[in-house]
Amino acid sequence: MNELTQMHCTPVNANTPRLNHSEIKQYVSQVPDWRISEREGEARLEKSFQFKDFAQAVAFTNRVAQIANEEDHHPAILTEWGKVTVTWWTHKIKGLHQNDFIMAAKTDQLYPRAV
Repeated sequence: MNELTQMHCTPVNANTPRLNHSEIKQYVSQVPDWRISEREGEARLEKSFQFKDFAQAVAFTNRVAQIANEEDHHPAILTEWGKVTVTWWTHKIKGLHQNDFIMAAKTDQLYPRAV
């Protein structure tokens, strides 16, 4: 089991440092198939999940929303027919923090493998 799934998000403020490239590389190896993208000058962690239909995609979206509320760290979620794209980044620091990788691991844990 990924140790990130056992961790919890920590509070972040505007003075909290973003992860550097070396730290990002270390964390991204722990969340397979997540990719780093840059939007609006901010590094983000993104992955798409496939489903058989819209109902399964919405159910997954709701599970992600529930853990996001529990951890008080919220992603951008795009729910489509048969597909959900989840994007994690830390708005307050305009980049990536350990919290984003914790949540990516927890998101993976919610995904039903036999879809």
